[in-house]
Amino acid sequence: MKNKHLAAVAAVTGAICSLVAPAQQPQQGEKPPMTFFVTSVGPGKGGDLGGLEGADAHCQKLAAAAGAGDRTWRAYLSASPSDGKPAVHARDRIGKGPWHNAKGELIARNVEDLHGDVERNRNNIHKFTALDEKGNVIQGRGDTPNRHDILTGSTSHGRAFEGAEDMTCRNWTSSDSTGGAMVGHHDRMGGGNTSWNSVHRSRGCGQEDLRSTGGDGLFYCFAVD
Repeated sequence: MKNKHLAAVAAVTGAICSLVAPAQQPQQGEKPPMTFFVTSVGPGKGGDLGGLEGADAHCQKLAAAAGAGDRTWRAYLSASPSDGKPAVHARDRIGKGPWHNAKGELIARNVEDLHGDVERNRNNIHKFTALDEKGNVIQGRGDTPNRHDILTGSTSHGRAFEGAEDMTCRNWTSSDSTGGAMVGHHDRMGGGNTSWNSVHRSRGCGQEDLRSTGGDGLFYCFAVD
């Protein structure tokens, strides 16, 4: 009798779970939430983003205005060692993935695919998927103005550069014409390679310096949760 009673309880429990489980899953055809975007605008001070904290706050502000402020957002930016602090690598700041754009299109499943650690070109970043937080396409090569230079300060594998040359506009606190920052191209065009995150160094850190090579002080934002 005891075994029959346990079997009956298990059957009822299983039936309840089968009814509840579908309600906990996303509805068929439901669009994944936005967890990646290119900033529609920068802070307007060239490479001075207020440091990593200021850049993160800018991501959070734009995401909130687009209805995605319930997530924690981080700027895809590296920083050099400074004042006794170690280097910060962009790839370590952005969570584990997966990431989707404002239209629900998959950008990358994980950090490794995003950076091509195992196999190159595993991500889905190009002009028509690297959208801003409103779902708009960012102008690229051939458009006026060209805004495809995206600030990263990173190597192609998402790490800070070694050496003394400034690749981060003094860790995102400078808008001087001296110095510079590594940029990628969201449209994967121009600059001698097709990297989304590491193509060339800017000519300076002022807003007009960034614009002179096809930029506007924009950067990538990723949700970490």
